[in-house]
Amino acid sequence: MSIRQQAATILDGQIPPFRPGYWLNAFLMLLILLNVAAVIIESITPIYNEYTNWFLNFEFFSVMVFSLEYVLRIWSAPELPKYHQHSAFSARWRYAISPMALIDLLAIAPFYLSLFISIDMRFLRALRLLRIFKFSRHSRALQLLGTVLRNEGSNLLAAFSVLFVLLILASSGIYMIEANIQPDKFGSIPEAMWWAMATLTTVGYGDVTPITAGGKFFGGMITIVGMGMVALPAGILASGFAEQLAHRRESFKLVVNALMARADQEAISAELIEEVRQALRIDTQTAQRILTEIKSQATNEKG
Repeated sequence: MSIRQQAATILDGQIPPFRPGYWLNAFLMLLILLNVAAVIIESITPIYNEYTNWFLNFEFFSVMVFSLEYVLRIWSAPELPKYHQHSAFSARWRYAISPMALIDLLAIAPFYLSLFISIDMRFLRALRLLRIFKFSRHSRALQLLGTVLRNEGSNLLAAFSVLFVLLILASSGIYMIEANIQPDKFGSIPEAMWWAMATLTTVGYGDVTPITAGGKFFGGMITIVGMGMVALPAGILASGFAEQLAHRRESFKLVVNALMARADQEAISAELIEEVRQALRIDTQTAQRILTEIKSQATNEKG
């Protein structure tokens, strides 16, 4: 395996636990979290003024690490399976414009931009907070969320479309009822949308409330409708999570059964099982439980 292939394998996270590449990814995860924490703490002026040099040195170190990671990912992109059919230049270009590569670029761009142009510190900190999106590359939970959002995108769009229609109806209705009584709060439909949004989501800030009998009745009806409608996206996501987890468990079970059909249970190496578990993003406890069930079932069939 060439150095470029090794770099692609390690950076893509396709390595068993407790190998050098595993610790590298763990280090990058920790560095991302520390960067987010540093940006948050920097917003406390007295602390930032006292430890300015420490924050600047940590930022420089982080940018150097993230820059090296970005360059290595671009360099090793031709070794990724999905780019095998492309030339080296095409593979690197396609990777460079991919969402994750753009997130990597945005994570380091603020530092280099600040060297040439003056940037407001608050805006710079906001840009640096984009580094939290790098965490999605290393977090199985966020990767699972991304998969669910892709699979349930059409259903979520339908749910949010219904909510948008309700938002328009609610803000228009309360505007017609309350505009003459409270022109400072419900003077237009856009102004009424704040109340409609707070009511539909059952947040109820209380800063804007209807005072007429008709307005209160209408607000109560919108609250009841909102309680049911706002739960739709949550239900869709929960269902998507359950389906995706069940699909991964079933896939793991099918692969392990297929491997056992070709060889004795003892002949299947733990490393091979671990590679399957890693590829399907199954946690260790779940994988162990499935393996126990499969072995128990195989024993019962032999008996």
